[in-house]
Amino acid sequence: MKKSNHIVFLVGLFAVWPATALATVTITSWTPSYNPPQPIGKTITWTATATDSGPGSPTFQFWVTPPGGTPALVKDFNAGTFSSGTWTAQPFVWVPTGVEGLYQVEVVAKDFKSGDTSSQTASYQINAVVTGNTPVVERTSNSLVALFSAPSCAAGSQMRVAFVQQSKNASATASHWEPCHPPDTMTFEVAGMYPSTAYNMYAQTNTNGKIVNGPTVTLTTGALPTNITFPTFTVVTPAADTSNPVILHNMILFGTTPYPDVATDLQGNIIWYYSPDDLSGGDILTRPLEGGGIISTQDNYAWNPKAYKAQFLRQTDLAGNIVRETNTGAVQQQLLALGAVDGGSCNTIPSPPPVGASCAGAFHHDAIQTLPNGWTAALMDIEKIFPPGTQGDTSGLLVDVIGDMIIVMDTNWQVQWYWDSFDPAGGGNGYPLLPVSQPAPLGETCGANTSGCPPILLLGPGVAPLAKDWLHANSLYYWPNDGSTTSQPGDIIWSSRDEDAVLKIDYKDGAGTGDIWWRMGLGGGFTFINTYNDPFPWFSHQHDVGIEDNGLGVTTIFDNGNTRVSPPPLGLGSGCAPYDCDSRGMAITFSESTMQVTPVVSFDLGAFSAAMGSAELLANGNYFFQNPVVVLGLNDVVAYSLEIAPVPAAPQAGAAKILLDLSGPEHYRGWQMPSLYYPPTT
Repeated sequence: MKKSNHIVFLVGLFAVWPATALATVTITSWTPSYNPPQPIGKTITWTATATDSGPGSPTFQFWVTPPGGTPALVKDFNAGTFSSGTWTAQPFVWVPTGVEGLYQVEVVAKDFKSGDTSSQTASYQINAVVTGNTPVVERTSNSLVALFSAPSCAAGSQMRVAFVQQSKNASATASHWEPCHPPDTMTFEVAGMYPSTAYNMYAQTNTNGKIVNGPTVTLTTGALPTNITFPTFTVVTPAADTSNPVILHNMILFGTTPYPDVATDLQGNIIWYYSPDDLSGGDILTRPLEGGGIISTQDNYAWNPKAYKAQFLRQTDLAGNIVRETNTGAVQQQLLALGAVDGGSCNTIPSPPPVGASCAGAFHHDAIQTLPNGWTAALMDIEKIFPPGTQGDTSGLLVDVIGDMIIVMDTNWQVQWYWDSFDPAGGGNGYPLLPVSQPAPLGETCGANTSGCPPILLLGPGVAPLAKDWLHANSLYYWPNDGSTTSQPGDIIWSSRDEDAVLKIDYKDGAGTGDIWWRMGLGGGFTFINTYNDPFPWFSHQHDVGIEDNGLGVTTIFDNGNTRVSPPPLGLGSGCAPYDCDSRGMAITFSESTMQVTPVVSFDLGAFSAAMGSAELLANGNYFFQNPVVVLGLNDVVAYSLEIAPVPAAPQAGAAKILLDLSGPEHYRGWQMPSLYYPPTT
């Protein structure tokens, strides 16, 4: 990052470089809640203030450079608050859990209207908590997560932490392996423990395949917080297999205050939780991450005062600390800089909007961090205004159509590539395989506050009262090597719920055109080999589409089945047999050369979920499906987390052999895995 000439002054180990006095934007203070030095794991809140004589208002961005490392963006530009001529940034909460040493912590203020910026950088010393040969373990702000620090280990070796209940004769759970980096100490977040329970913990060092255990230390976890309401679970079918003993649940309750995200054992006992800053708005946990932590979309205050929904994309560690964060306002600025015609803010569009007016809205449904070099892909919605009559609208008014954008960001969450459903490479509206003239088969719409929809911001005078929910994308999958065993760039598999379609997008590791290579689903380019003689073999309104075994295995799909269970002529209607009316857990194979789809399994999941859902092939060959929104009666909605044997109990009927059935409140998604450190790869 380019900086101006600096004047340096010191307060102990705290050094600040003020920006030039000629800048329109001037940072007036940059202070931590605690003066350095502080130990690893200390929560330090930074406060920044600035003045701005320009036409806009300053936004604030925060960077951290670890000792001997490179700058990492932690929180991207976001609005502050104004009082008595001074702008104050939203608090920057920093919890250093890496190595000890001298960190550089930087704030950048920018007025996007004038383009002026100002920055200040503080040097901040973080000390190790280990002073001898014995590890140190401490609680974190999360009562079920500990911070374990061990003495340094030799270069070329690896270290992890093992932990086990003191009161049980059980095998230890282990964290992920981390490379040793002498002379610095090693620090780990330990998660996956029961509340109010005593644990033994010890480091394990692996040197050339030989594992040596270090000294044992003890910790008793805290109780679950009383200011948070936690979900409860019921075992319907006890687990017949325990090789994947952790289930991660993303709870979502429409119309009421949601539960936090939780992980449970196979009996439904809570062993981890994450409660967002603003729990009233909830979050969508899009993916658990290798080594621990999650990516989620969250509600909170950002640039757009009209939309308080899904404004943030956050990566958090197991203790709930923010690792990196961006927001819709920052992403819109990056999209505009890249020339995205539909990437701007909805606030700038007049009312009534002209035909062709468009804007990027909120993050939604999915974000993945499986692209090469640790890059991230995420979904954002787009609104665009079309002439009267579009998609069969009969109001005689302009039509607001909701599309989608895939944004690809680097490790600092700066947009490097995007795909726009309204702006194909060849120009015009829609692609040959995804024309905007083709409405969703079931004709879904969104109002200003419709449950399950993004914030709808272009409705109003002169516009049809409901927006067309054209695509409603809900999952992304990066297809490494494009399904080949040879090295070649990967593409993106994108699932559109409302179009009952799975599509392949030409990404080519950032060099792709964005063309749609193929469309899979009813009416697409593939033929379904109907092995089970199913009257409606295709998936519809599907969720969580991914190709297992690093892109070489089966494709798993949660088939909600909305179109299948709809009345004729589209679906089977009220006359369908029970199997045909239930949601299904599917695995398929497909060939791009023959354009054929072959079912591997198609399980009847015992009930119908109109939305959401999960599908996963476990390492042991079983399947995990989550049937997330099963309506049993008025105000009685449950979700079922299911582990299923790989062979149907009755293939001709699609019956499943249930190895685990854990019921709980309605979900968005779930994952079954060996531990919180080793999530599914899809």
